[in-house]
Amino acid sequence: MAKNKMDESKEATVRGTGMPVSMKQCMAICDFIKGKKIENAIKELEEVLKMKRAIPMKGEVPHRKGGFGGRYPVKASKIFINMLKSLSANASAKGIDAENAKIFAKADKASSPRRAGKYGGRKFKRTHIFISAR
Repeated sequence: MAKNKMDESKEATVRGTGMPVSMKQCMAICDFIKGKKIENAIKELEEVLKMKRAIPMKGEVPHRKGGFGGRYPVKASKIFINMLKSLSANASAKGIDAENAKIFAKADKASSPRRAGKYGGRKFKRTHIFISAR
């Protein structure tokens, strides 16, 4: 379904292309902040930096406080906090109420260049991140 010009003006977006963080961590953080308000998401990610709250992750991940498997992705959380602050500024510039705006977040795999080495080198971690608020 095609979007109208009116719909695009009511949406603030932020893109991070080729960010040097793990795809698995970014997908878990996207699921964690999706549907939340911008300020609440920033506060909860700051708790992750202080090791007070774990991000729920799937797979073989040890249990944390709260009864689920999770981790504390500090580097990815810092990047997401910066992007969410930028999203809040973009929303206020476009005239969107940043306090009540809901977040949509998505992480995609980026191309992963290789570092030179004897056996083909080592792959870099690269992820594209897209966050929007309405």
